[in-house]
Amino acid sequence: MAGDSETHLKDRTENEHNTRQPFLIGVAGGTASGKKFGLQFKATLENVTSVRPVGDDFRWYLKLKCGNCGEVSDKWQYITLLDSMPLKGGRGSASMVQKCKLCFRENSIDILRDTITPYNAEDSERFKTIVQFECRGLEPVDFQPMAGFAAGGAETSTQFPEINLQEKDWTDYDEKASESVGIYEVTHQFIKC
Repeated sequence: MAGDSETHLKDRTENEHNTRQPFLIGVAGGTASGKKFGLQFKATLENVTSVRPVGDDFRWYLKLKCGNCGEVSDKWQYITLLDSMPLKGGRGSASMVQKCKLCFRENSIDILRDTITPYNAEDSERFKTIVQFECRGLEPVDFQPMAGFAAGGAETSTQFPEINLQEKDWTDYDEKASESVGIYEVTHQFIKC
């Protein structure tokens, strides 16, 4: 039996030499491109559609967790598409680069512009990813919708350009349709993409 174990070990060692992969060094988060997190939005829509953030200066208010030590920011921090900070070592840029207050590790988060999607009438009362973030060493854990959203009338061309969702509810009146409009019970969750 001892000979069988030695033969098995010898075969395993030879196979490991044939199948070894090169060792790659990545940035915090495990890969050179980082981890992606989707912000999923859910609300009840009344006579409106295409709820969306407006402009490159739209502020995404987030609470972030350090992937190294687990420290969660106690204050809301915002990022915009206009923000661009260089990454350490010349690896590009991100919407925000910060050092953790507890472990001093440099982390970053970037808004993926092409992933920004409106929340439509047919999405009402279901979670839908409205934006993705690429994170290196950070994880978004909370989102606070504020001002800067817009929507359109579900059955008319009426535009509602200044919607504030801080209270998780918004109401107005569509004069063209002679009906009330609203966004209610706003909630969210994050998913790994």
